[in-house]
Amino acid sequence: MLGLIKQRRLRLAFSAVRSYASAVKEMTVRDALNSALDEEMSADPKVFLMGEEVGEYQGAYKISKGLLDKYGPDRVLDTPITEAGFTGIGVGAAYYGLKPIVEFMTFNFSMQAIDHIVNSAAKSNYMSAGQINVPIVFRGPNGAAAGVGAQHSQCFASWYASVPGLKVLTPYSSEDARGLLKAAIRDPDPVVFLENELLYGESFPVSAEVLDSSFCLPIGKAKIEREGKDVTITAFSKMVGYALKAAEILQKEGISAEVINLRSIRPLDRPTINTSVRKTNRLVTVEEGYPQHGVGAEICTSVMEESFGYLDAPPERITGADIPMPYAANLERMALPQIDDIVRAAKRACQRAAPMAAAA
Repeated sequence: MLGLIKQRRLRLAFSAVRSYASAVKEMTVRDALNSALDEEMSADPKVFLMGEEVGEYQGAYKISKGLLDKYGPDRVLDTPITEAGFTGIGVGAAYYGLKPIVEFMTFNFSMQAIDHIVNSAAKSNYMSAGQINVPIVFRGPNGAAAGVGAQHSQCFASWYASVPGLKVLTPYSSEDARGLLKAAIRDPDPVVFLENELLYGESFPVSAEVLDSSFCLPIGKAKIEREGKDVTITAFSKMVGYALKAAEILQKEGISAEVINLRSIRPLDRPTINTSVRKTNRLVTVEEGYPQHGVGAEICTSVMEESFGYLDAPPERITGADIPMPYAANLERMALPQIDDIVRAAKRACQRAAPMAAAA
C-alpha cells in the first residue's frame, strides 16, 4: 500500500513538472522582438518597418529575420545610409495614418535625425491641438556594447525622456521585449524604444500568456523583479540583470534587496518606486548613462519630493563614468557600472541607516 502511495506521489510530481515545462519556455530577446514585429505586421497592414539593412540582410542584428520574405519590399524597406532622410519619411507617413517602425542601427545614429524625432514627431500632436497623431516607433540598440568606442556607446534614455510628447521604453527580458514593443506599435504617439545589443542573444523564460499574440504590457508601469525589505534598487535594460545578481550577493550577507525593472523611462512609474522606498527606507539607482541630469537623478528627486520622511539613508546613484567611453577593454569596464558597485552602494545605504535606527 505504501509503495502504491509513493508511486502515485511520484506520478503527480512528474505531472506537475511536465505541466510547468509546457507552460514555460526559453526565448531570446532577439526572437521576442522578431515575433512581436511579425505579429503586429500581420495584424495591421498599416505597420511597416524601415531602416538600414532591415530587408535583404534581415537586420544588422537579425531582428527582422524573415520579414522581407513574408511581407515584401513595400512593408520592409531597406533605406540609404541617411537617418535624417528616412526618419523624416517615417514621420510623414505617420502623419497620414501609417504606423512606421524606424530602426536605427544604433541610437547613436539617431543624432542625425533628432530634429525629426523631437521637433516633428514629439510636438505635432500638441501644436495641432490634438488633430495630428504620430504613431511611430523609433527602435534599435542603445548604450554600451563592447569595444565600439565613444561615438557608439552612449545611453540616450535621459536625452529622450526629457522631451514632452515622447514615450521612452527600455526592455530587459524577452517578456519586456515582446510586450513593450507591441504596446509601442499600437500606441498613437511616438515611442522611443531603447534595446540593448548585448541582450539580443540572452534567453529568458516566457509563459504561454507572453507567447499569446494578444499579449501586451502597459506603458508607464514598472515591474518588481525581486521583492525585498532592506533597500530598493531601480534599474533598466541590461542593468536589471546586474541588479538581480547584486541582490543575490546581498542576500547571502543578510541584506534583502527589492529590484525594480523600470521598463518605462517616460512616463516613469513614480508610485511603484515611492511605494517600495517607503517600505525599504533606502534607495540605489543604477544606469549606464552619464551621472549629470540622468534617470537616477530624476528618480532621486521624485523620492526626495514624495518620500523624504521615509528615508533612513541618502539615496545612492550608480552610473557610467562622466567621460566619453574609452576604447580599451579594461578602461571600458571601469567606465561602466559593475555588480560590485551596486553591492557596495547597497551596503553603504544599510550601514548609514544602522546608527539612525539604533538611536531611534
